[in-house]
Amino acid sequence: MSIRLGDTAPDFEQDSSEGRISFHQWLGDSWGVLFSHPADFTPVCTTELGLTAKLKDEFEKRNVKAIALSVDPVDSHHEWIKDINETQGCAVNFPIIADHDGKVSELYDMIHPNADSTLTVRSLFVIDPNKKVRLIITYPASTGRNFNEVLRVIDSLQLTDDHKVATPGNWERGGDVVIVPSLQDEEEIKQRFPKGYKKVKSYLRMTPDPTANWSGD
Repeated sequence: MSIRLGDTAPDFEQDSSEGRISFHQWLGDSWGVLFSHPADFTPVCTTELGLTAKLKDEFEKRNVKAIALSVDPVDSHHEWIKDINETQGCAVNFPIIADHDGKVSELYDMIHPNADSTLTVRSLFVIDPNKKVRLIITYPASTGRNFNEVLRVIDSLQLTDDHKVATPGNWERGGDVVIVPSLQDEEEIKQRFPKGYKKVKSYLRMTPDPTANWSGD
């Protein structure tokens, strides 16, 4: 099964390190980050899960719940969590799905046979409160993910959902944004963007982040 942006994230019920989880119910009205790992007791995954635990406050600020997945059973997850906490100086504070039957991996197309026929690749999905898939990133097993980038994209998605803007390349929270080309009414632009805008080209109009603190002259 192939998942594309805008699709409804498949629901599932599966055991995890924090008990049985019904995914959509568990998400509730939160955003979600679902990310897979090739197996328990693997070095790169250990660092990734430690990073995620340390970012708990950052995820909470954005109304995001993190949930990981590995193809090993719950007992193995609990032993692995001990290692993660010890080596990464953290306390794992999110569930790890026990996908020993490959049910979730198949639903989310996490196994790429040309890379490995049994282990999941490093897939990551950002899911919004309407259960729609908003971001898909897939890394090879040898490369750890950049969780600062995941937070950056969530910031962009949440900003652009609420305002008629898009975020330029390398944008970070608080940086200038682009007014969407479909917005042409100057009165509406003035109301939406009281800080004004810079017209670089007719299709490229830059304005300060409408959610950033700002004081005019």
